[in-house]
Amino acid sequence: MVSKIFVNLPVKDLQKSIDFFTHLGFGFNPQFTDETATCMIISDTIFAMLLTYPKFGDFTRKEIADATKTTEVLLALSLENRAKVDEIVQKAVEAGGSTYAAVQDMGWMYQHSFADLDGHQWEVFYIDETAIPADPSNS
Repeated sequence: MVSKIFVNLPVKDLQKSIDFFTHLGFGFNPQFTDETATCMIISDTIFAMLLTYPKFGDFTRKEIADATKTTEVLLALSLENRAKVDEIVQKAVEAGGSTYAAVQDMGWMYQHSFADLDGHQWEVFYIDETAIPADPSNS
């Protein structure tokens, strides 16, 4: 069974990306960091490898998507409460990111989103599992 996930994301300026995500409160593993890549620690089992475009290109034969023009992936992070959702989006905007959708409050789920410096879309949300309706699609 899978024990960890490493999401690989291309970035145009590695140091600016490190500064951006540091502002959001993330740390980095120095064992997997050099001038071409860094390992951002999201949790004990979830990591994002931020790779320069040339480094990212070493892992694929396909054209690298420009996340400011196309959606390559939606990264969704569950947070511990609504305040943390608002806090991380505010920090993302302060650090040069942007929001791309309005807050969604369904009562049992609270969601917001931001785009990082390279346009990668991050969905951040809080779910009150005790309040999930029998059919959440009708919320």
